[in-house]
Amino acid sequence: MIRIGHGFDVHAFGPGDFVVLGGVKIPYERGVVAHSDGDVVLHALCDALLGAAGLGDIGEHFPDSDAALQGVNSAELLGQCLAEVARHGYQFGNADITLVAQQPKVQAHKPAMREAIARLLNCPESAVNIKATTTEKLGYLGRAEGLAAHAVVLLTSK
Repeated sequence: MIRIGHGFDVHAFGPGDFVVLGGVKIPYERGVVAHSDGDVVLHALCDALLGAAGLGDIGEHFPDSDAALQGVNSAELLGQCLAEVARHGYQFGNADITLVAQQPKVQAHKPAMREAIARLLNCPESAVNIKATTTEKLGYLGRAEGLAAHAVVLLTSK
């Protein structure tokens, strides 16, 4: 059986001097406002994995009201989501991820993001695709108030 899932996440910019995207720390003039490390790429990926397996969403599994998750590395959340998906009889096939942000520019960081995500998912880099786009300065993302990501994953039955 083949299952497809979609995930979306968004975070507003706040104080700081870097953002974490796809498990990669990227220098930037601002950080993000988040309960965890605010990695919108990995959060969208978690939601896509959980959705494809019919297991709800990241907020159900890791609520922002849980003080133990304050500042958590999103790679840990992704690992737990992947393990949960596997416990339900699915294995990861591939992911297509789109980062939506006016800033920061990430073209130079995409190879490192792809490598990090493939390592976290224990899959070949060819199974992970990362794209980046802007909103042509439209809306809250276009005004550089934050950033967002979409992820689509394919799961197969074991």
